[in-house]
Amino acid sequence: MGNVLREDREAVAILTIDRPAQLNALDAATLADLDARLAELERDGSVRAVVVTGAGEKAFVAGADIKAMAAMGPAEARAFAATGQRVMLRLQRLPRPVIAAVNGFALGGGLELALACDFAWASENAKLGFPEVTLGVMPGFGGTQNAARRMGPARARELVLSGRVLTAAEAREWGLVNAVHPQAGLLPAVLEMAKRIAANAPLGVAAAKESIGAALDVALDDGFRFEAALFGTLFASEDQRAGMAAFLEKGKARFTGR
Repeated sequence: MGNVLREDREAVAILTIDRPAQLNALDAATLADLDARLAELERDGSVRAVVVTGAGEKAFVAGADIKAMAAMGPAEARAFAATGQRVMLRLQRLPRPVIAAVNGFALGGGLELALACDFAWASENAKLGFPEVTLGVMPGFGGTQNAARRMGPARARELVLSGRVLTAAEAREWGLVNAVHPQAGLLPAVLEMAKRIAANAPLGVAAAKESIGAALDVALDDGFRFEAALFGTLFASEDQRAGMAAFLEKGKARFTGR
């Protein structure tokens, strides 16, 4: 897992894509390392929030590795896309909140990685876009699907079909990132938010994440029923009893994830 570093800060895990000489581009080995880190986090109940970022000051992830892709044929390219999609879906379905700290270029596969996180904050120098059509291809790691869900289909079409690259301020306006910070302050700000989320009841946070995700794929009535069902299950948890008791007693709950 040498291309994806993990550092734990209390209940927050920071995953850093660590190929700064290649602007943290995603090749097959890096995708495998990221997949292994995600499997590790799925088993680790001590982690309550995750931050994804890139090494260095230039790039979050500048894209998939074009040098590695240039020699691919159709079958190999389809398999590479399927691998990338599988890893992105694993990230999206991680039962912990994931925040992208976009600290520079997030192009192509890098933007797809950011969109697979629950939300993203960016540094002022960040550049975000899908330049694949300028290379004769298209996004292949879930970008067309997640961009349409995040921004709406019209803006997704404009961004993907033009190959346009957005500034951090434009990306915030378009709904790709929630906030923009000076580069030096980005990771501390993201960590502060991650720790705030991690302090909440982990079962409630996981259920809320699942319910919000379902809202994109089901009819409103079905979504309401799904939300009510998840809401009900939480009343069998120790955290629900502890949280409401602490509120009534004007104290602070200690959540255990049970």
